Amino acid sequence: MNSFPHQLIYQPNGSPNGPVSPVHSPTHTPSPPTTSPGQTSPLSYPVSHGVPAIYSGGNMLFPFQSKLQPKLQSPLNHAFASHSLLNQNSGPPGQSLMQQTNMTVSQSHALSVTNTPHWQSQLSYYAICRNSNSPHHHARQAAAAARNSNLGNLGSSAIAITDPNNPNKPPLNGILPKKEKEANGEKQDQPFQQWMTIDLGGMGLKNISKELFHYNFLTTLYINHNNLTYVSSEISKLRNLTILDISGNKLSVLPPELGMLTNLRELLLFDNLLVNIPFELGTLYQLETLGLEGNVGLNDTIKSILQKDGTAAVIQFLRDNCQVPPRPIERDWIMLENEAGGDRDTFTLLCYNILCEKYATTQLYGYTPVWALEWDYRKELIMSEVLSYNADIVCLQEVDTSQYDEYFKDTFHNHGGYDSVYWPKSRAKTMADWEKKSVDGCATFYKSSKYQLIDKQLIEFNQVALQRPDFKKTDDMFNRVITKDNIAIVTLLENKETLSRVIVVNCHIHWDPTYADVKLVQVAMLMDELDKLAQKWCTSNSPYNYTSPQKISTIICGDFNSTPDSGVYEFLTRGIIRQDHDDFGDHRYGTYTSEGLSHKLSLKSAYSNIEELPFTNFTPSFTGVIDYVWYSTNTLSVTGLLGGIDKEYLTKMVGFPNAHFPSDHIVILAEFRVKPPQTIPQPPQFGLSNSGLQRRFNSSQLNSRSFLKKLHHPHLSASSLFPCK
Repeated sequence: MNSFPHQLIYQPNGSPNGPVSPVHSPTHTPSPPTTSPGQTSPLSYPVSHGVPAIYSGGNMLFPFQSKLQPKLQSPLNHAFASHSLLNQNSGPPGQSLMQQTNMTVSQSHALSVTNTPHWQSQLSYYAICRNSNSPHHHARQAAAAARNSNLGNLGSSAIAITDPNNPNKPPLNGILPKKEKEANGEKQDQPFQQWMTIDLGGMGLKNISKELFHYNFLTTLYINHNNLTYVSSEISKLRNLTILDISGNKLSVLPPELGMLTNLRELLLFDNLLVNIPFELGTLYQLETLGLEGNVGLNDTIKSILQKDGTAAVIQFLRDNCQVPPRPIERDWIMLENEAGGDRDTFTLLCYNILCEKYATTQLYGYTPVWALEWDYRKELIMSEVLSYNADIVCLQEVDTSQYDEYFKDTFHNHGGYDSVYWPKSRAKTMADWEKKSVDGCATFYKSSKYQLIDKQLIEFNQVALQRPDFKKTDDMFNRVITKDNIAIVTLLENKETLSRVIVVNCHIHWDPTYADVKLVQVAMLMDELDKLAQKWCTSNSPYNYTSPQKISTIICGDFNSTPDSGVYEFLTRGIIRQDHDDFGDHRYGTYTSEGLSHKLSLKSAYSNIEELPFTNFTPSFTGVIDYVWYSTNTLSVTGLLGGIDKEYLTKMVGFPNAHFPSDHIVILAEFRVKPPQTIPQPPQFGLSNSGLQRRFNSSQLNSRSFLKKLHHPHLSASSLFPCK
């Protein structure tokens, strides 16, 4: 029984040409060949045993290895400024085209180009491609290698063929997968793997069913040497593809959506009818080989760049000259149902990891145009966006020292009326003055017209760890915690009109996913230190009855680098976590791993009122929620939230930053109301008017302006903020 669609591949007359048989494929990246990238003679395909592919005409299992070559490390010496910026005209639907440019290439230049290692590699691939035009060439070659390698041991190579859409069904070939064998007490013959490769090459196909693009687990797809004149834009669903070969067809245009396949290492388009390449392919920042030889009418500019400087230079050219897409629609403001209980003090808080200058590199963000990564461009976009929301409190992470001193501090004060508190990460203390300028940290800004700063405190997690007596004999503390210099800054703000107070914590937790234990320990230490500070602050003079830390309004926000299924999220939300939590692993951290964690605050993520946003961090390799605003539910309520990014806009984006979003994180923003406090009883004031006291403490006079009014302010542009620039 074959559960695959019987019309997966269509012949010209619309009749199916037979079902496709699933086979397993590796979970590791194929190894490169041992041949030199500059080799000009045709290369034979190396074979790695046990790396199966799919052969569309039968049920056999074939091992296969990619012909992926090492990426050529060559500096991009090509001066793009020497070429006029290619215009994009309206072409076929969904296609961004560049006009042909008239370029004259001298004979001597042509001779020098043919000797570049980039062009020699291109010709080598081209020769290989032309020799692979027989039906199912890759699968047959792999099958031959499999037969040679498995002679006398055929039984050990059998792998269960299952339906990837319903793995619970019985295997199609009668071979039990690993888990079922273990459940039945049988000895395991070979680990279970899901197939990830399909070879439909050399079959003369004119159409490919869109059903193929539902198999988004595929890493390798061969549809070369057919008669295809069109590739569906739905190919963009195959986000895991690393190799795509569409050579030897009749394609005159390519879908711009190919640019969404950011995992591609090989994109082979030899021997087609291509004239132009969509600029959207500039997002293929991991592409190592772009095969274009054999497209006779190919744009001279692209061909020249490819010949001289190789694939990376072509991708850079496309990326940096791609038209800026239309702006997304404004993010919605989500009003939440107000709680009963009278008027409350209202304020808004914005949290944002702005991606500091030193981290915004082309190595990390190769899908972003270089001009959009430039700090001079991004800093004004950051400032414009943050000021447009007119939040009462702004908490920023990844603000480097020089930019705070030279730009953010004064600009926020002059254009938004903010005072601020800033500390860099702990490493700055050991550096010379010139080195400190590049260290990033956290900055908290507050409206000076509304709040006054009562106190501030820096929490350095590595220093707190050193001071804990139960950590001193823990190797994990020295090897894992102390080596991280993350910080949190804590401010105690007082409303100038109502005299209500709020504790604002702005933190940046360690980033590495393999250090879940460190993240949890850092947040645990944060809560311990916060409790000590709140104990001190609740004894300060105040008209409110702050008799315990739990009565002071508290907000904990920042980049926690932890998803909603993490121990950090569980700990902050539930207030307790067991000592053997999975995030601790087998590491030891004193009482944390002998007794567990707990804190006394009743905290809730502001965005959990709408089940969290789809993401706060958006990149090709990771999209998820890692930034939060937690609040004390007994003293604060959430009345509004800034919604997510337009979904239609996101379907055409591979990640941030880009022209419209200056960081890989997005702004999160919440509006809060302070629940009515208990005031200290006042003795009678004989002969003295109580009007002043009534004016100060009457809740009807509390500042509770609606955030909706703020949304009517025009969005500040960089030009209006910086008229002198």
